[in-house]
Amino acid sequence: MLFTDSIAALSSGHLPSGVAIVRISGPHVRFALETIAGSLPQPRRAHFGPLNAVDGRKLDQALTLFFPGPHSFTGEDCGEFHVHGGRAVVTTLLAELGKLPGFRQAEAGEFTRRAFLNGKMDLLEAEALADLINSETEAQRQFAMMNSGGAQSELYLTWRKRLIHARAMIEAEMDFADESDVPGSVSAQVWDDVHQLIADIGRHVDGYSKAEMIRDGFDVVILGAPNAGKSSLLNALVRREAAIVTDEPGTTRDLVEATLDIGGLKVRITDTAGLREPAGKVEAIGIERAKERAKAADLVLFLQDMSAPIELPPPGDASAVMIGTKLDRIKGGDAGSSFALAISTVNGEGIDGLIELIGARAAAAIGQRGDVLPSRLRHVELLNDASEYLRAALAAPETLLELKAENLRLASDRIGKLSGAVDVEDLLDVIFSQFCIGK
Repeated sequence: MLFTDSIAALSSGHLPSGVAIVRISGPHVRFALETIAGSLPQPRRAHFGPLNAVDGRKLDQALTLFFPGPHSFTGEDCGEFHVHGGRAVVTTLLAELGKLPGFRQAEAGEFTRRAFLNGKMDLLEAEALADLINSETEAQRQFAMMNSGGAQSELYLTWRKRLIHARAMIEAEMDFADESDVPGSVSAQVWDDVHQLIADIGRHVDGYSKAEMIRDGFDVVILGAPNAGKSSLLNALVRREAAIVTDEPGTTRDLVEATLDIGGLKVRITDTAGLREPAGKVEAIGIERAKERAKAADLVLFLQDMSAPIELPPPGDASAVMIGTKLDRIKGGDAGSSFALAISTVNGEGIDGLIELIGARAAAAIGQRGDVLPSRLRHVELLNDASEYLRAALAAPETLLELKAENLRLASDRIGKLSGAVDVEDLLDVIFSQFCIGK
């Protein structure tokens, strides 16, 4: 796709930094490199030299690179200036680029959007690239790398090819029913595969909850009576003062959340208001939020102070684990058999074991990390739509082959929209706005 304007943006991290990378892309890149760097570098070879403003002022000593299209990230001419990472240096360089004809500041995700529009990647790979940039844990990195490498695209392309073949068989029967080399019925060849495809899509969609855990984190909620040690446990797990700890009951009145990396998996830990009756108006709101949050959790840690137990009905959720706290106050350290684990946030006893327990639960919930999973809610919605059209094709009377073929077409279109093979213009602004400027 031919763009008439060129774009520029800082593509490296926050300033100041040791080195900052300013990226440019578009039809005016060669002119910009010749003007700012003094000459056009050899393709894909770093050139070191002075950078000059339009009026001849020296800006910096820097590395300059040139990536001619179509063999570049965006598919068009691209360039990079590797300058010293001072705010003034970068600001001045971007201002000088903005003075050149045809140049403007890039919008969020615009480099990747141009790469997509120029056929350098599909939508699924673009989304995976966004996940890779935002990855915080090893599991997130592995998941994003697998999808950016085309695993998701290949799966959906295979499904779409199966549907296109099914449509071709049905349309051949409609158009050439009198020919001897065309089967009189395609049911054995097509409809069995449609049944199988519905099952394949269903199993794939069921994996979305695992993808959510990888991307958003395994959700752990801490429940218990006031002063059971919930906030102390949160602080001990994250090894910082994430929550206020006092002897006064009811200190925590709202949800306090922090994140951990356990075995390469993102884990979200939420401290909640202490459960008790009666409670003040504000505290009651916090208690209600705690109960609602626990209902949606992947794991509930139900804490009880072993030195001064307060009887509370344990949560009936199978995900709940009973944890005894303040082990350091128990003579002989005898926690009894009523708890899955006993801990002390004072001396750290049992904390490592609790982290192992959380990590094991998270790993079991996510399962095999190499599975291809739907990574966005839009994927799930399009795949569910495709399944509905496939069911409609199966349900249509055998005499209405046109209706069956139309439902198969609609199903293949929905799968095509996943990668951008079918018109998705209405989705592009939403998808690429999630990127940072410079990417």
